[in-house]
Amino acid sequence: MRVKVIIVSIILVFFMVIILQNTRPVSLSFLFWDITLPFIVMLLCTLIIGLVSGIVLSSFVSHKKTKSNIKSEPKK
Repeated sequence: MRVKVIIVSIILVFFMVIILQNTRPVSLSFLFWDITLPFIVMLLCTLIIGLVSGIVLSSFVSHKKTKSNIKSEPKK
């Protein structure tokens, strides 16, 4: 239990250092939109979009596999 607290504390400290060092604004242009956000916010948005798209794609593939496995089973 104590090891988990230490590891989580270290990760939080690293995360805080990253946040404090990456506050400069960056600009994103996408089609007709121009967005200016702090760099860390842009990184977090990119991470969240990547995680969500990965989960959606993996669930789609696993659903497709399950569906094909059901079709290939012999009928009794």
